[in-house]
Amino acid sequence: MNKRLASLLAAGVFSLTAFHAQAADKVTLQLKWVTQAQFAGYYVAKDKGFYEAEGLDVDIKPGGPDIAPAQVIAGGGADVVVDWMPSALATREKGVPLVNIAQPFKKSGMMLTCLKESGVTSPDKFKGHTLGVWFFGNEYPFLSWMSHLKIPTDGGPEGVTVLKQGFNVDPLIQKQAACISTMTYNEYWQVIDAGIKPDDLVTFQYEDQGVATLEDGLYVLEDKLKDAAFKEKMVKFVRASMKGWKYAEENPDEAAGIVLENDSTGAQTEKHQKRMMGEVAKLTAGSNGALDEADYKRTVQSLLSGGSDPVISKEPEGAWTHEITDAALK
Repeated sequence: MNKRLASLLAAGVFSLTAFHAQAADKVTLQLKWVTQAQFAGYYVAKDKGFYEAEGLDVDIKPGGPDIAPAQVIAGGGADVVVDWMPSALATREKGVPLVNIAQPFKKSGMMLTCLKESGVTSPDKFKGHTLGVWFFGNEYPFLSWMSHLKIPTDGGPEGVTVLKQGFNVDPLIQKQAACISTMTYNEYWQVIDAGIKPDDLVTFQYEDQGVATLEDGLYVLEDKLKDAAFKEKMVKFVRASMKGWKYAEENPDEAAGIVLENDSTGAQTEKHQKRMMGEVAKLTAGSNGALDEADYKRTVQSLLSGGSDPVISKEPEGAWTHEITDAALK
């Protein structure tokens, strides 16, 4: 009898475990770029069991140069994506209705990094120089800035020559450009690691120039928000993700280690990821996940005034919601 009871109890425990395993809600997150500390909060949330505690089974998919998060989610390959707002708003205007449900990054990490020897010591010295600029939607803050400065971007002594920059720092190292696009947490340090001293560089952060646009936010498809079960899943996801981000801010070295453990390529180094996490923490600090409407409006205005070819042609409607963060932060 005891053996039979034990067997029944064991079977019951097994069934309960199986039920919980089945009951975990699956969420697929598509990142904007490769596995690195830029996305530490999500890896930390998974590693520390924050997602599991919310009943979620989260699959984190790294991005790369050939992966467009908007295309992935439009094709059904993800439930939620990390993207920059310029790209998300442009995509929305083109017919893929992305909605910002949370904004973990409060500040922009984008900047121009210039060789001091080029003579570029202030924005009014840009004229006549070649500047490296990222495209694929990342060029619009730059174009807006040049428009504000009334500097043409088609070359000539009174304008600047725009070099379509790859996602590397070669144009600066090889002196093909006076300045290149860098992130405070990534490419700037690649320049330093290449042997150029900080004293030999001049940097212009977009935040300081008043032309910054919102970067890493969480986006879903608008239609999905009509589904109560999906919304509840996103509330849990955002709550756990922000818990992961705050843990990463407070424990940067541990967070960098968790990122490295998840880097299947082996391309990342401990030194670079620890440094990156320290810089990323400065950008996520001050955000509880809720989008600041003033930051949103600043981004939209910057995109609308991006020279002769603005990224969006009109102010978006319905491009963000506080519904998820309001519930997540209760």
